[in-house]
Amino acid sequence: MKRDTKILLELLFQMKKIRMVENAIAQRYRESKMRCPTHLCIGQEAIAAAVGSALTKEDFVVSTHRAHGHYLAKGGSLKRMIAEIYGKSTGCSSGKGGSMHLIDENAGFMGSTAIVGGTIPVGVGLGLSIQLKKTDQISCIFLGDGATEEGVFYEALNFAVLKNLPVLFICENNFHSVYSSLTVRQPRGRSIARLAGQIGCISEDGDGNDVLDVYSKVEDAAKAIRQKKGPRFFEFTTYRWREHCGPNFDNDLGYRTQEEYLDWKKRDPVLLFETKLLNEKVILQKDIQAIEKKIQYEIDEAFAYAEQSPFPPPQEAFKGLYKIKEQVNDAVADLC
Repeated sequence: MKRDTKILLELLFQMKKIRMVENAIAQRYRESKMRCPTHLCIGQEAIAAAVGSALTKEDFVVSTHRAHGHYLAKGGSLKRMIAEIYGKSTGCSSGKGGSMHLIDENAGFMGSTAIVGGTIPVGVGLGLSIQLKKTDQISCIFLGDGATEEGVFYEALNFAVLKNLPVLFICENNFHSVYSSLTVRQPRGRSIARLAGQIGCISEDGDGNDVLDVYSKVEDAAKAIRQKKGPRFFEFTTYRWREHCGPNFDNDLGYRTQEEYLDWKKRDPVLLFETKLLNEKVILQKDIQAIEKKIQYEIDEAFAYAEQSPFPPPQEAFKGLYKIKEQVNDAVADLC
């Protein structure tokens, strides 16, 4: 399908930005200034870029512990993301959340969490709020293959289908949950997309390393959701290149082979798309260099911003927390 050049260039820019930012984090992580766990999405850029480009700024997105790409593709502030990873007060979660707890309400990125499956019901709740307010938004939920093993996945998906909510489920199946492959966690031959279909959600699978395929499918789904045709579910296969948590490679641990990694690296989503655009003369090599220069400037600015920002003062430690004890006491006092 022929695409508008603007969209093609946006997809390339977003993928390269995610890749370059993640590589920069990996390179600087050894400086020990980022004192939080980081889960990098190198190798999985196409899904984030395509979904981010198919959604509007007003749409909501919630994500997982591996959220950097989703946050950036939705328009989240790079400066505030890096500052957050540095634990600085200018971070998008005031330096309290770190890499796994990102939020940028201005971009419609409503949060990510370290709890597997934890944002699925939050995203469905956002979908319910959209329906009640009768707005034209979509609530997009990113989840991994491991999250489909949590009970809340089935409960939330069932509720979304039952209430015909404007929710888009994006399952990034990278075949591993920490160090356990899909083969030791789920029955052989299971299709997560078909499983979602059996719950009643219109579902489809696809190649998560083909950015145009992902964009086309999500673009069509978004139109259907806005037309009140109910939620949609996608299972996109992809692969993370680096370790589950951290900046290194871990093919020596034995839970996956070097051959498997190299086979997936041949399907590098960024390189495949870049090569396609060069071959079709949509873009020239000098244009790619200009894109990379622009992104590198943004990255350098973001890290400088993080370095120069202050740490939050000690008295800020408990600000913004949900104080359950006080809430209960207030509720009891009201009843009395």
